Amino acid sequence: MGSVNVLHYDAFSVQPNKGNPAGVVLDADELTEKEMQIIARQVGFNETTFILKSDQADVRLRYFTPGHEMNLCGHATMASMYALKSKGLLPDKETVWVETNVGNLPIQFQEDAGQLIMKMKQDHPQFIPFRGDVERLAHSVGLKQEDLDLSMPIVYGSTGIWTLLIPIKELRSFHRMVPDQARFPEILTELPRASLHPFCLETIDDDCFMHARHFSSPFSGTVEDPVTGTASGVLGAYDLTYLNSERPSTQFMVEQGQEMGKDGRVHVHVLRNQDKMDVYISGTAIFVDEFQVNYDE
Repeated sequence: MGSVNVLHYDAFSVQPNKGNPAGVVLDADELTEKEMQIIARQVGFNETTFILKSDQADVRLRYFTPGHEMNLCGHATMASMYALKSKGLLPDKETVWVETNVGNLPIQFQEDAGQLIMKMKQDHPQFIPFRGDVERLAHSVGLKQEDLDLSMPIVYGSTGIWTLLIPIKELRSFHRMVPDQARFPEILTELPRASLHPFCLETIDDDCFMHARHFSSPFSGTVEDPVTGTASGVLGAYDLTYLNSERPSTQFMVEQGQEMGKDGRVHVHVLRNQDKMDVYISGTAIFVDEFQVNYDE
């Protein structure tokens, strides 16, 4: 039986046990894919990141939920980059390149009031219309159809991972949400393995533009993601595509996790670049704990 040390970081927060927890495993080159999956299941966080050497970038990251591998994960990237940078394990430069399953992505570092901030570029956004049953969709998160804001489109969006963006009329509806994950795949007929990301334009914090929750696919082995970096990036692209289609760029904060007691903030910045969009998210992380996990294939 093998064992590894797992570092617990919370991303998108400066307070321990807020934001979104991620496991980070350093020097994971000797682990098999099956061992990584076992370790991620043992850790139990929504994502655990395994850091490997790369022959095409500064570092390679692989992301695992308790149920399967993910192509990209925003909060786990933030946690991993914070771990490597704070431990002096990255090249001494402002931008490093990270190899992921969606390609090589740049991460920029800067300091603000003594706090290390990471800025992450995501994949170019894609959208697919939702053509399923809206009433069943609302019921699957414990709401009624009239709670949804149908003046805005319900669409699948991706900057590396597909999620269904569901506009909600009022902030108070978020406290009533109860996900029925088993029903997700039959409702999401276009992309049955997608997650659900309800959002609204009413917020708790006046400095934020959007409020959100994120319900995981039943295939992931988790129920809800406290603060979701990839989906927040998709919201930025959604803003420029459907809400403010004439603007050259958008920049705002998304708040998430409040219903779970995990108050987090994601800074989103999206720029039009000819016929594509460049999507960036930024935030910080904080070390919480280190623990050992045993694994055996």
